[in-house]
Amino acid sequence: MSNRWIARLAGFMLVAGFAAAQAPTGIKVSKKEMDAYNSVINAPSPDMQIQEADKFVTSFADSKLKGTVLFFAANAAERKGDTTKAIVYAQSSLDADPNNFQAMILIAGELARGTKEFDLDKEEKLTRADKLANQAMEVVKDAPKPNPQLTDDKWNGFKKDFSAQAHEDLGMSAVVRKKYDVAITEFKTAIDTEATPNATTMLRLAAAYDQAGKPDDALATLAKVSALPDLEPSLKPFIEHEKVNAEKLKAGKK
Repeated sequence: MSNRWIARLAGFMLVAGFAAAQAPTGIKVSKKEMDAYNSVINAPSPDMQIQEADKFVTSFADSKLKGTVLFFAANAAERKGDTTKAIVYAQSSLDADPNNFQAMILIAGELARGTKEFDLDKEEKLTRADKLANQAMEVVKDAPKPNPQLTDDKWNGFKKDFSAQAHEDLGMSAVVRKKYDVAITEFKTAIDTEATPNATTMLRLAAAYDQAGKPDDALATLAKVSALPDLEPSLKPFIEHEKVNAEKLKAGKK
């Protein structure tokens, strides 16, 4: 499970109202609807969460929880690696709730990460990704707390992390366009914005430095990543790979 997904998971659990026993602030639902909502939240696997989300939307098509439930489905699809379904569910979530900035960030990230240099629709997908990432940053600025139990400081920290994810999406989009200086700026902004360090973003920054021909900056960034506490073991091979790239680039410049 990536740091990026963990941050988003924490975010949508906040939107869900912390616990399965309650709906988000200001939303009143029947017991039957709440039970169905709980079934989505408590589903033990991505496949089952998608199934429960589909059942919820079928049974409660006009529910005020529809946007949140569809985002659960989008996130579950993303966890499965099903980009197409993740984007479809996230767009449906946005259709139900135009201010769902988490759905905007998810779509932007999937598009930026999945678009390749020679895709015929590259510019169309990246333009959409950039638009959604920027829109998400605007919406999140004034986003209200989803639950009164959440302190202002904690909510502001989550909003910073959401904004950081949007900047990371913009950075990934810039990498596909080979605008490495832009990518570096966006990744640095993401790192400076987020409330907690994200190793994946720092690793993307190091790679952008290498692609921009700045191996010293890449190596300095990789040293910071390696020093992070609780670094995910799955990231270590990528760190070593990028170190090799940076050292080769540096040696070639001598």
